Amino acid sequence: MSTSPLSARPVAPVLADRLPGTIVRDVVLVLGFAVAIAASAQLAVPLPNTPIVVTGQTLVVLLGAAALGAGRASVGAAVYGLVGLAGVPWFAVTGGASLGYVAGFVVAAWLVGRLARNGLVDRVGGAAVAMALGNVVILGLGTLVLGIVLGMGPGEAIAAGTVPFLIGDAIKLVVAAVALPQIQRFVPKD
Repeated sequence: MSTSPLSARPVAPVLADRLPGTIVRDVVLVLGFAVAIAASAQLAVPLPNTPIVVTGQTLVVLLGAAALGAGRASVGAAVYGLVGLAGVPWFAVTGGASLGYVAGFVVAAWLVGRLARNGLVDRVGGAAVAMALGNVVILGLGTLVLGIVLGMGPGEAIAAGTVPFLIGDAIKLVVAAVALPQIQRFVPKD
């Protein structure tokens, strides 16, 4: 187990804890996670009736959080957001409408990483719960900010910011819920 500040006293190890090192390892993992989120934003599929596009970002954020743990993952998601806000053109959608989803990445990364540290993602059912909670956070914050930025009422914001993504997120949830327990097999149990 790591003694790094970004992985403080885990209850259960995550995959990243298997890698040797501490601070340098964590910096590389955090930056790599930010780049992975950015890369997954580059294949964007527009949908009708919403300014938000479909990407692989939620899958990357949620799987990455389970592999990295709460500290590393939430910092990596925050780095992604801050670097994008600083002007690096790696957001899938520009403008304020998508900022709630980016904020949701940070919170969901912390939540799923924390649940992984508590051993919840070791089984398919627990992994599905963790992924569903992460998706609720991302869609909830994303939809809230989308509605505020675009001046939408709650029903209109949900129709534009949540409903179009439910099927894709359900598919990503199944993929992650099946993959996570397999990935966790590589994590040594103390």
